[in-house]
Amino acid sequence: MTTMIHSLSTVQADHAFGSHLSLEAVRDRAPAVFAENAAARVTRAYRFISTSQVVRALIEAGFVPTDARQGRSKVGDGAGYARHLIRFRHARESVTLLDAIPEIVLVNAHDGTSAYQLRAGLFRPLCTNGLIARIGDFGFISVPHRASAVADVVEGALRLTAQFQLLGETVRAMAHRVLSPLEQLGFAEAALAIRYPHADRLPYAAERVLEARRSGDAGDSLWQVYNVVQENLVRGGITYQSARGRAMRTRRIQAIREDVRINSALWQAAAARLEAA
Repeated sequence: MTTMIHSLSTVQADHAFGSHLSLEAVRDRAPAVFAENAAARVTRAYRFISTSQVVRALIEAGFVPTDARQGRSKVGDGAGYARHLIRFRHARESVTLLDAIPEIVLVNAHDGTSAYQLRAGLFRPLCTNGLIARIGDFGFISVPHRASAVADVVEGALRLTAQFQLLGETVRAMAHRVLSPLEQLGFAEAALAIRYPHADRLPYAAERVLEARRSGDAGDSLWQVYNVVQENLVRGGITYQSARGRAMRTRRIQAIREDVRINSALWQAAAARLEAA
């Protein structure tokens, strides 16, 4: 396993649907992963364990990082304590779910605002979307900052990976579930309520998030509609007129907390459509 760590720290290896990040690339994108201490405001119960230790342990367990980014911290040096997100694929996992690849999503912060969070994720190479899934008790594991955190995160990641078959069954069911035009509009309206939970007035009509950005995404299956809506809401780029008549464009979701919230809620909304069938 030492050879694997060395190779990942010096090169960026090719993958069938993307590339693996080197440890240097992870550091460039999310320097908080390599923090050497926590923010001063954390509680006595907080046990500092650098995310870099967890990343290396996951690599030893057969996972490879494919993406990394971080947000801003409200305390101290944001580069050192900020919330950060790293996506992993298992090097020996060759499962593809239609046009998506299962992943493990790790979220952490060193400012006392987050435990280690593990979520099941999906990556769609077609539009480089990062979808986050949660199905019942499968799809989310929280690991407190304690002495056993590194081992607990690795165990949790392996447990999620072993259950990717459940995720595949849901994806296939979504692909076979046809939505009527009225159902599609209802899903779009629910998605907008997720994206703008406190808005008195929505910036644009629900039909706008049903507009496919490429012909390959067009269709009336729940899987297609869900992916189109997810991309439009998360990646932004929808043009509209403000209440004062100004031309506006929605922005990409950058904040990690908001990204995770929207992605998780959208998946739950889509899964609920299967139960309603």
